[in-house]
Amino acid sequence: MIAEPLPTEHTDSINAKILEVSEDQIKGFHRHPFHFVAERSGLPLETVLERIQGMLRAGVIRRVRQTLLANKLADGGLVAWKIPGDKIDAAFDFMVKEDPFSGHVVLRSTDREVSGSDFKLWTTIKVPQGKEISEHADALKRLLGAEEYIIMQPRGIFALGVGHVRRKTMEIGDKSDEPAEMITPDIVELDQEEWDVLVAMKRDLTPDEIVAEPWLARAAEAGVSMDRFCEVAEGFDRKGILGRFSTFLEHVKPSQTGVRVTKFNALFHWRVPEGMQQRAGSEVGRHHIMTHAYWREGGPRFGNANIMGVVHGTDKARVLEHKAAIDRHLESIGIPVLYTNVFWGGRSEIKPSEISPKVYAEWHEKYRGQSNII
Repeated sequence: MIAEPLPTEHTDSINAKILEVSEDQIKGFHRHPFHFVAERSGLPLETVLERIQGMLRAGVIRRVRQTLLANKLADGGLVAWKIPGDKIDAAFDFMVKEDPFSGHVVLRSTDREVSGSDFKLWTTIKVPQGKEISEHADALKRLLGAEEYIIMQPRGIFALGVGHVRRKTMEIGDKSDEPAEMITPDIVELDQEEWDVLVAMKRDLTPDEIVAEPWLARAAEAGVSMDRFCEVAEGFDRKGILGRFSTFLEHVKPSQTGVRVTKFNALFHWRVPEGMQQRAGSEVGRHHIMTHAYWREGGPRFGNANIMGVVHGTDKARVLEHKAAIDRHLESIGIPVLYTNVFWGGRSEIKPSEISPKVYAEWHEKYRGQSNII
């Protein structure tokens, strides 16, 4: 008999059970992350490994990796770019393919013409310790012929997750019992052994590495024993530089059979009174629908917005209902919303940002003296 093909869509009931855990519930470092998924999902380990391998090979999962709180390791910021319309697609492609320090690359639009609507290209940038984001942004501006850029660095982080499958069934206004804690982006110093372990750990796992002991080969790569690898990794947890171990769904492009995880990606902006940013960010971040929530100062070009966050969904009206619920909550606890707007995501690509000083130096040497290359 011919075996039935392995289901790889995120809508399959078994895959959905796995993804509800594996997307954003494995916080910090786990020596056996797939055992954790098996235990929480109530499925055999062999099933978990087989299904994650299958979804990764099919492109339904785009990567499996240990995430870092990179703002603790390198300066980072959200950057909005004003680029001539005839160059914007080429600029997007360059950021994705040629700039390892650009992470999220998104084309955004607004439902109404407001201040900031002419900034269509949005990226995140990380640079190695000791470097300035503006240095790298200046080089990109020169290379791409950009008219202007605005850097918005995080002053506080309140939510940082994914969980697209889990969020599909969330009720409007669902939130935690307590406000979200604010994480500050203070740079953490690491010694050489820690860097060796971190570099080996942070690279995406291949399908062949989706095994019961995924860190065994990475420990050998770092030149340490398995026990020492885990000891150093657990130290990263204490230093607050690890996010979660995650299976990242391809939530932008449709799968091979045309199924989409999400259709709408909304960047919300709020302006609250000066002095209320931390409290407002904690209240926004406690809402389960938020995949990201930050205190960032947008300045006058963005209505002096100071709280920003991202929500994904399959229905635009429902995304806006979630936002309206957050707006009402802020008002109900005495936090006035002085300005708000939504920037909708269109074409987008997401990749981890490089933070290597060596790669940074090589990149800037490669493009030294060049301009308007697109």
